Amino acid sequence: MSNPAKSLSFCASSAPEALAAREELIGIYGNISDNDADVVVALGGDGFMLHTLHGTMSSGKPVYGMNCGSVGFLMNDYRTENLRERIEVAVENTLHPLQMKTTNADGTSSIALAINEVYLFRQSYQAAKLRVEIDGQVRLDELICDGLMIATPAGSTAYNLSAHGPILPLEAPLLAMTPVSAFRPRRWRGALLPNQVRVDIHILEPDKRPVNAVADNMEVKSVLHVEIAQSQEMTARILSDPDHSWSDRIVAEQFNN
Repeated sequence: MSNPAKSLSFCASSAPEALAAREELIGIYGNISDNDADVVVALGGDGFMLHTLHGTMSSGKPVYGMNCGSVGFLMNDYRTENLRERIEVAVENTLHPLQMKTTNADGTSSIALAINEVYLFRQSYQAAKLRVEIDGQVRLDELICDGLMIATPAGSTAYNLSAHGPILPLEAPLLAMTPVSAFRPRRWRGALLPNQVRVDIHILEPDKRPVNAVADNMEVKSVLHVEIAQSQEMTARILSDPDHSWSDRIVAEQFNN
């Protein structure tokens, strides 16, 4: 898909390299507010890219990232030349984030969005004890574990992969449900779910075994119930160079040693 870039807005993480890159690029291409720009250019690492995607979800602005951090899996290579031309021919992926709704021990509730994953984890030395329902049907009466995550294809190469979850192609209509240190059922290694399901996780014995929940970088403490479903209203738009697209990177990750 062609992505004409009439105007650019540059944003950067707090890293000195990213801030210097922003000044350099503004000197070459100019800069306008993100509200008026055609494309937002994010300079930093993967964490800053996720932060930028969250900030632009309600605006529909596409984000083109350039790596000024360490890993930069979500980012394109940093180069100053021909930036407008690179953006014009960039490949666009549209992502629907997960929506996490929590009911909390203090009587409050919260809603947060996750591009990568929703993760529940034990708050104390006691393992978490969870009941898992899929579309209202109980699938696990009792899961005893250190944690449990629901990962999108976009997030499947992040924490999900570190927890030995599967890598999902970006276009796959799937979610990965991956346990962390599952104790009972001992042999359960997770599941692949259609991305249209609703997942309900109930915390059992919450006073004895408190659990926190995280949607990307938003953490909620002492949850009692978490509902997770893909949002159809919200979208994040990410641009990548055609010779190193995000889809290609996810496929290639499956063959890395």
